[in-house]
Amino acid sequence: MPLCLHRRAAPAAFAAVLTAATAAQAHTTVLEGLDYPWDIEAAGETLFLTEKGGTLGVLSQGAFTRHPLVTRVPILNDRGGGLMGLALTDDPLHVVLYHHAGTPSDRYNRVIEAELQGDAFVETRVLIDDIPGHPLYNGGRVAFGPDGMLYVTTGWTENPDLPQDLESLAGKILRVTPDGDIPTGNPFDGSLVWSLGHRNPQGIAWDDAGTMYAAEHGQSGHDEVNRITAGGNYGWPLVQGDETGEGLTPPLAHSGGRTWAPSGLAWGEDGLLLASLRQGAVLAVSQDGTVRQAYDAGARIRDVLAVGHTFYAITTNRSPRRDGPSEDYLIRLD
Repeated sequence: MPLCLHRRAAPAAFAAVLTAATAAQAHTTVLEGLDYPWDIEAAGETLFLTEKGGTLGVLSQGAFTRHPLVTRVPILNDRGGGLMGLALTDDPLHVVLYHHAGTPSDRYNRVIEAELQGDAFVETRVLIDDIPGHPLYNGGRVAFGPDGMLYVTTGWTENPDLPQDLESLAGKILRVTPDGDIPTGNPFDGSLVWSLGHRNPQGIAWDDAGTMYAAEHGQSGHDEVNRITAGGNYGWPLVQGDETGEGLTPPLAHSGGRTWAPSGLAWGEDGLLLASLRQGAVLAVSQDGTVRQAYDAGARIRDVLAVGHTFYAITTNRSPRRDGPSEDYLIRLD
């Protein structure tokens, strides 16, 4: 049956503009001299962050230590690919990571476990291999959900067939057990796929009730924040923004023709906090989809982290479309 598309009237929940932007809040620089950090997580008062070139940094009691990541397959640090997502286990010296591999002409992504051995984090096993890769669209976020399962975001690789193809891991959110198996309760029999029809999701978070959300880059604007349900189809590349189709789930919020370039996502005290590369800010997204500016950081924000009542963010001030160093820092949002 052909897909029937139409535009829906855009209610307030889908407003493309920022409403009632707050004045710029103060922030404190906690750590300088970072080079393209991608993910930040916390274990108690210790902060962990990945850098795209292949290091895992640990900030503890004011001291910052970079640990190289030793992998069985070399990390491909090229364009938007490199070491990306990080998820901490009950033992913070044992981590889950998402990294780019292959060659510039034949790219793919891996989800691995690693543990601290001496001064380096060393790969101990592979959880997911051969995720399709791309110079820019790799997804890359990994996070443990309230159910104890590992969730993984993947990019569409500019192949329009793959996000709607359940045989492909591209353009999806995946759900896997901590041991790398297919969990009970996944919506598609024998599949890691939890949801489909994604373009380039780079942020996932859960609210206090356990509802899952994801943030993803759109095409020439039309960035989205979605409520994620098991088996949900979020439409890419069939629809975007306020377009709808039978069996497709519309976004909670989208940017219309403007660009947020969203990356990390966190649940704060009053709603979602969204790291915006293009806006140079942290955006707040309420549960009715209203979007406002929460913190004007004046820098490309890659990820945001809530630790109790304290909020942190990391920058990646170099575009993945350009080469060279990225002069970045970790900030605390005051």
